[in-house]
Amino acid sequence: MAMTTGRTGRKNGELPKGNTSPLGATVTRGGVNFSVFARDCTGVELLLFDRAGDATPSRVIALDPTRNRTYHYWHIFVPGIGAGQLYGYRVAGPFEPQRGRRFDPGKVLIDPYGRAVAVPEGYRRGDACLPGDNAASAMKSVVADPRGYDWEGDLPLKRPYSKTVIYEMHVAGFTKHPSSGVAEEKRGTYAGLVEKIPYLKDLGVTAVELLPVFQFDPLDAPLGLRNFWGYSPVSFFAPHAAFSSKQGPLGPLDEFRDMVKALHKAGIEVILDVVYNHTSEGDHNGPTFCFRGFANDVYYSLHADGSYINHTGCGNTLNANHHVVRRLIIDSLHYWVKEMHVDGFRFDLASILSRDGQGRPLKNPPILWDIESDPALAGIKLIAEAWDAGGLYQVGSFIGDSWKEWNGEFRDDVRRFLKGDEGVVSRFAARMLASPDIYGHQEREPEQSINFVTCHDGFTLNDLVSYNDKHNEANGENNRDGSDTNLSWNCGVEGATGDVGIEALRNRQVKNFMAVTLLALGTPMILMGDEMRRTQRGNNNAYCQDNELGWFDWDRLALHQDVYRFTKELIRARLWQSDTPAETLTLNQLLGQARLEWHGVHLGSPDWSYQSHSIALTVWSASKHLVFHYMVNAYWEPLSFTLPPPRRLPGGAWHRWIDTSLESPEDITPWEVMPVVACDSYRLPPRSLVVLVARRSPRNSSRPAAPATP
Repeated sequence: MAMTTGRTGRKNGELPKGNTSPLGATVTRGGVNFSVFARDCTGVELLLFDRAGDATPSRVIALDPTRNRTYHYWHIFVPGIGAGQLYGYRVAGPFEPQRGRRFDPGKVLIDPYGRAVAVPEGYRRGDACLPGDNAASAMKSVVADPRGYDWEGDLPLKRPYSKTVIYEMHVAGFTKHPSSGVAEEKRGTYAGLVEKIPYLKDLGVTAVELLPVFQFDPLDAPLGLRNFWGYSPVSFFAPHAAFSSKQGPLGPLDEFRDMVKALHKAGIEVILDVVYNHTSEGDHNGPTFCFRGFANDVYYSLHADGSYINHTGCGNTLNANHHVVRRLIIDSLHYWVKEMHVDGFRFDLASILSRDGQGRPLKNPPILWDIESDPALAGIKLIAEAWDAGGLYQVGSFIGDSWKEWNGEFRDDVRRFLKGDEGVVSRFAARMLASPDIYGHQEREPEQSINFVTCHDGFTLNDLVSYNDKHNEANGENNRDGSDTNLSWNCGVEGATGDVGIEALRNRQVKNFMAVTLLALGTPMILMGDEMRRTQRGNNNAYCQDNELGWFDWDRLALHQDVYRFTKELIRARLWQSDTPAETLTLNQLLGQARLEWHGVHLGSPDWSYQSHSIALTVWSASKHLVFHYMVNAYWEPLSFTLPPPRRLPGGAWHRWIDTSLESPEDITPWEVMPVVACDSYRLPPRSLVVLVARRSPRNSSRPAAPATP
């Protein structure tokens, strides 16, 4: 028996006292060991349930503070139970908000280390906010044993960033719409996503970045709506149960792993959007689910009067640099890598992780260095959203060498330039070259910059070119929620229109944005559905829209096949092997080896003035066998650009690869059949982007170097 220490000295009828480690519920021979951290409490009860909706536990085990407590850890070994057992805790202690203590012995608490969560059909968030017993409507933890799953040799893929194209997506939203063609019982599930892997393969993306899949509270939303995005975690270990088509409390674990394994077989990495900055327990008016009931002043950052510090905009802030919370975060990351085989993490509001318990920024945040130096996380993708709602903005200065960063400057400057703003041309040029003004002071690879124009938070790409203002009325907050700074342009009419001219302009702008994102140096990320102009009808904060507004409408593929084809061809070219191994080079080395020449409408005369709306760039690959000439006209009139003389080019001629002003299929031409440009200038219509190519050897025409790695 593994728990021999726990069996010594016990009286008749007493359960073995168990071990402090590991935390959570651990299946071993003959039963389950339970261990949980709970500081300053006066009593802990372990509750066993038969069903998720039971109002009364089938067994209540009171933990003896003299036998079942070691330091702040409460522990016990329960024989005769195993995986699938539902359980929770009740914790008694002082209710002293001014001192940070908020114990409530009437609330059923899930295990902070629980590997699965069962949600009763009658779940009610409000019951966890009000006085009294909430057992019938409370979530329960589930004992799980992850060791029995057959991974069939699967491991994280560890694809280089230089060969990565990220597709940000929502597990449920991807297939929940009836047009997905997925069987009704699998729509909106991990299994439904598996059925759509051929689509992801055809599009060509190499990684999916999944909006939160940790168990979250679907009722953390305005009355009558549901939390859809999942930025409302109640657990850092359990996969969200509602995303599973498999019945039973352990179904989500197996179905999630089935999904990861299937994506890996298709060569697609799995990156999780993780929320280690706050929980769904919210502020003092929020529910008591878990952390608040075990050790409120440990898990959350508090003001001196015991009120919650709110640098997240969600009511509370996780005290990430407390030693107990640091361990929780590291253990969670280890679990998702070792047991669930994920390939990386995007850290929501990552700047929170650099604050201390009083909300002050730290020069050397312990949790960030823990993650940075952890050998189990070496080679795992770590991506920071390097800002928070408290005003801490760290793009270009985030701690550590292994972190990549969402580049919000790329998003904003590309939006400004392509919609026609003034004073942006030099910043736009920097974004095309992996933002050396932001990252050039570091010896960092160009992929340090995660380049994106759209993400879940804000307009879709279609809406970016179709709306000047947000339209969030459906969220029930009188259109007050969501950002007012969208840097969007509706091309002349607000919302959907039958005007052929405006639709053509919007289509061109969509392709311009997609081309810039996928051609720029850095790591590109595109938003689910942008490749077929998915719309949220102007809603830029659809976090609570679990309906057709937030779902992927697959019928739009037929309507916008040209945009899909354009995106697919860009990705295909992006991922072809470069003749320069860019993944081994720093940004400074890469720019130093390449030959770059900036132009305006005249060669060698770039217009960097405040009023400029155009730019051109000639890039020679390191081998000099390949030359790209980029021209962007963000002006509202046509412009003619003088071309570099063909006699100086490999192959002696320019070929047209991309012209977003042309109709499909001429907008992007397969490499094998690019037409020759036999003139010394090129006329760009308003709001258009052109890429010309010169190459030395026709026999290599089917294998171009990636345009983004000069």
